[in-house]
Amino acid sequence: MAGDVTASPLVVDAFQAEIGATEPWPDDVCLYQQYQVEQITFPDYANCLSVKTFLYMCGLDFRVEVRTNAEEMSPSGKVPFIHVGAFLVSELDPIIAFVNARGFNLTTEMTDTQRSEMRAYMAMIENILVNAELYLAWLDDTVSMEVTKPRYGCPYPWPLSWMLPLRKQREVSARLASNGWKDKTLPQVCEEVRTCCRALSERLDQQDFFFGDNPTELDAMVFGHLFTVLTTSLPEGHFAEIIQQFPNLTNFCQKIDERYFKQN
Repeated sequence: MAGDVTASPLVVDAFQAEIGATEPWPDDVCLYQQYQVEQITFPDYANCLSVKTFLYMCGLDFRVEVRTNAEEMSPSGKVPFIHVGAFLVSELDPIIAFVNARGFNLTTEMTDTQRSEMRAYMAMIENILVNAELYLAWLDDTVSMEVTKPRYGCPYPWPLSWMLPLRKQREVSARLASNGWKDKTLPQVCEEVRTCCRALSERLDQQDFFFGDNPTELDAMVFGHLFTVLTTSLPEGHFAEIIQQFPNLTNFCQKIDERYFKQN
């Protein structure tokens, strides 16, 4: 059963050392997430979409398996995670490392300097967009009460449908408190998002991808987060309005959607 198999970072490292690029990509790979229409929260879906985009960019086949308890099945307690043979690997960075070990790498043509720059932009997204999404989803009273908590609690009977979202909210609040985001105001969070989008817009310029003619994991990550914000209906539309101020970012999202999703 998928939920019984785990893969720690050490296991992934050992796996990389053992097989390198000798193993083919299996034809029965599964990506696990919560139900998209009624359950998954938009920060979680942004992470899932980033991983799906990365796998599509690598030309790898997989099927999506939806489970109400996907979060509990994950070895890290976060979605998405992939089930590949005897391994479960969760979250974007470990999945990238795992896929690279199979011989599928989007950055082989990049210089070391470009790779370092790419990782810096990915860290910026993690430090700004991811925290901003969590803030809006769980700490904004309107979004939390009207959207996030009902979706997170929908698979469970009362009182779990009330208790589990409250517990998750406390976890997110503690995370945001630890990195200085909990005490920000919504206008301050919006300004952080604007700064991040401006930096991404300047780096992308008029290119199809952030680093030349071919996609990288940065492109997958940017698309996953920006497209989710742009297409998710929320009572607070501040983030989507900010992204729409950068036409090259919205055009980028449209092109990625058409290239990798409308053909799959």
